[in-house]
Amino acid sequence: MTFQAPWWLLALLAVVAVVALYVVLHRRRARYAARFTNVALLGSVVPRRPGWRRHAAFAALALGLAALVTSLAVPSTEVRVPRERATVIMAVDVSLSMRAGDIEPDRFTAMQTAAKEFVEVLPGRINLGLVSFAGTATTVVTPTTDRGQVATAIDNLQLAESTAIGDAIFTSLTAIQNYQSSLDEGGVELPPARIVLLSDGYSTVGREATQAIDAANGAEVPVSTIAFGTDYGTLDLDGQTVPVPVDRATLEEIADETGGSYSEAASAAELAEVYEDLGSQIGYTTEAQDISPWFVRGGLLFAFLGVVASLLWTNRLL
Repeated sequence: MTFQAPWWLLALLAVVAVVALYVVLHRRRARYAARFTNVALLGSVVPRRPGWRRHAAFAALALGLAALVTSLAVPSTEVRVPRERATVIMAVDVSLSMRAGDIEPDRFTAMQTAAKEFVEVLPGRINLGLVSFAGTATTVVTPTTDRGQVATAIDNLQLAESTAIGDAIFTSLTAIQNYQSSLDEGGVELPPARIVLLSDGYSTVGREATQAIDAANGAEVPVSTIAFGTDYGTLDLDGQTVPVPVDRATLEEIADETGGSYSEAASAAELAEVYEDLGSQIGYTTEAQDISPWFVRGGLLFAFLGVVASLLWTNRLL
């Protein structure tokens, strides 16, 4: 819990002073009563009081005052709310190495399943686009809130030769810029954007990853990467077994240099979990929610209880 106007908490010192005054007056009354040694006279001078009930009534009143004072400091708590505006491009590797069977049933099928789950995780107001890349990169779906369109496009992806990670980032940035340029924001700051890139292998063609990093930083678009697969993945090409390990170093560098997040997924379950985490990071934000009304309600309730209890037990307010 945080306070938006914390200086009001200094007013709690006044509540502490009232409590201290109550204690001093109570002790002074006790010392005054103790001066009378005649027990009969003592009973007439200091009649029996409700004891702990009197203190309980005052304690409730003091708590009520403290809660009301605390409400002036505008206490708030962080709450998780869906983003209303954002653009996300999901760039997926469809190179032939995705046929490797080191992930059940194979990398490509596992990727399609997890990608569609990611589509479902994102809040509906976020615009989601799809880029596929192998030897070249193609915008399959421009940013849209139509989740069915993206899911259908994922089902229709086809494998191809080579891997162009750098081109995938450039194409994703172009898709984001084209979409943002179509918005009539009237001078309002453009909505945030992010690229989520999944790849299982080394970039073999196209522009260098360093160029893509510079372009992403220039556009202020973080790139989150997922290294998908194991070091022991192999592919059968023309009767030859070709190793297709994951290039973790490049993918981690892209994420680190652009302010994105890097994840590894060596199984379909891990990939689904990574996509869910990313969906949570991208699709939601935390905002401060004012909870001072709760303190006002609590303060009034305690104060009311204290006053009622004091009247019932002592026939006086204090």
